[in-house]
Amino acid sequence: MKIAVAGSTGLIGSQVVTFVQQAGHEVVGLARQTGFDLTVPDGLTEALAGVEAVIDVTQSPSLDEAEATAFFQTVAENLGTAAVAAGVLRTVVLSIVGADKSPDYGYYVAKVAQEQAVRRSAPGPVVLRATQFHEFAGQMLEWNKDGAVTHIIDVPLQPVASAEIARLLVELATADTAADTDLAGPQQESLVDLVRRLVELRGEGLEVEAVPAPASMAGGSMLPGPDAVVRGPRWEDWVAEQS
Repeated sequence: MKIAVAGSTGLIGSQVVTFVQQAGHEVVGLARQTGFDLTVPDGLTEALAGVEAVIDVTQSPSLDEAEATAFFQTVAENLGTAAVAAGVLRTVVLSIVGADKSPDYGYYVAKVAQEQAVRRSAPGPVVLRATQFHEFAGQMLEWNKDGAVTHIIDVPLQPVASAEIARLLVELATADTAADTDLAGPQQESLVDLVRRLVELRGEGLEVEAVPAPASMAGGSMLPGPDAVVRGPRWEDWVAEQS
C-alpha cells in the first residue's frame, strides 16, 4: 500500500512514517523539507499518484485563529482536491479532543475549521481527535518562561504518548473500514502539576505559576469522553523512560 503523510517531518509525522514503513508500506512524505509547500497546489496530484491513503498531521505555523484557520483550510482543500484527482480512497486527519467544545480558544476554532474542510474536500475523510501529547508539558514549560518563572494555564487533561497517536493514524489509514475516533492516555492529570514535576525532575530552578485558562478548558473541555480509545503509558512512566 502507498500512503502519503502530510507533515511527514514533524513530531507525529516522523513517527507515522516509521510505522508505515515497519508495516511494509510505501511512504510519500509531503513537507517543506521534502520539497512540498502544501499551501499551494502545485505538484500535489502528481505526488499522490498511486496513493491509497493520505494521513494529514500538518501544523499551522501560527496559533492566531485567523492565520491558523487560513492555513488549515488551504492545506485541506489543496490536499483534498489533489487526492480526489489522484484517486485516493481515504484521508485521515489529526485533530484535538475538545476542539469543538472550546469556542473561546482560537487555535481550536481553527482545528474545527480544518476538520470541516477535510470533510468537504477530501476523499473518505476520517478524523482522529487526540488529547495532548505527553510532550505538551515540556513544550508549555519552554514556551511560557519569563525569567525564573514559567506561567502555565490551570487545566485538567489526559495526555497520551505521541507514538500511540502515530500508530493509530496508520491503523485508521490501512484498515478495511475506519470511523472518526477519539484517543487519550490512561490517566487524568493537572497541567500545572505535570510542569512542576518536570521542573523537579530536571533540577531547574524555575517557579511554576498557575494562570487562568480559557473557561472551556478550565471546565474540562480537553478531557476525553467515555467512548474514547485509551492507550499507552501514564505520563509519569513515559517521562521516566525519557530520562
